[in-house]
Amino acid sequence: MPAARPARHSGRVDRSQLADFLRLRREALQPEDVGLGRGPRRRAPGLRREEVAALCDMSVDYYSRLEQQRGPQPSEQMLAAIARGLRLSQDERDHLFRLAGHAAPQRALAAAHVSPGTMRILDRLADTPAQVMTELGETLVQTPAARALFGDETAFTGLDRSVVHRWFTDPGAREVYPEADRAALSRSFVADARAVLAKHGPRSRAAAIVEALLERSTEFAEIWREHEVHVTHAQHKRLQHPEVGVMDLDCQMMLDPATGHVLLVLTAAPGTESHEKLALVSMLGPRQTAGSGGRSGQVV
Repeated sequence: MPAARPARHSGRVDRSQLADFLRLRREALQPEDVGLGRGPRRRAPGLRREEVAALCDMSVDYYSRLEQQRGPQPSEQMLAAIARGLRLSQDERDHLFRLAGHAAPQRALAAAHVSPGTMRILDRLADTPAQVMTELGETLVQTPAARALFGDETAFTGLDRSVVHRWFTDPGAREVYPEADRAALSRSFVADARAVLAKHGPRSRAAAIVEALLERSTEFAEIWREHEVHVTHAQHKRLQHPEVGVMDLDCQMMLDPATGHVLLVLTAAPGTESHEKLALVSMLGPRQTAGSGGRSGQVV
């Protein structure tokens, strides 16, 4: 018998099993598991549909139709959002994809799946700028406060998903940082790219980003030729916002060794002017950025 190959899914949605799986996983999640208050009128077990829809960044109607065995076949992008929203493990995520008529993502290419443990930490940081990023600087999920500070970085597509690529190709990407700090950040981004390329090799996504930047950015190419490999991530950053100005922030980066993802958390010392400014930024809506395309995140 020939060796078994990964099955190409038929593309048919098992609507009954999909609806059952979504409902059971929703009912298994408690409000406290995702950073929500229980409230006095909660009778049904688990989360409400509207709460899950908000966690998945989709409309209540779209999610409800899935649980009611109606609606269109979910895209892979929407399934990934549901997997994060319901805090699914990798095995549960793969099962979700198959029920929805898609092949499960290859584990080697599944870097966009955020672990349930990391999501639980993020749930408790709703009023703090925090986001989960890949080693290439691709933002996977953000708190509302992070979107207010940086803009919706999950909206970018293609190579622009990487902050390294945006830094050297989109002048607007640098507006978050004071001009005096940008030269040092450029060197840090190049060293980061070199380290990831050395780790994953010439056929990796890192290689595609480096190749594109060597062609498109003179600045990147000049720094690249210096072959700097020492990567030091500052625990103190200066960020700026068009409405409040410059803030001095502490930057904590926590690595999930199982996925390689980094949880970036930004805070300011209590009682400082920067603390007051950061609190004000957190109350604002998502910062408008040139490359985000105005994505609303709502699916209808």
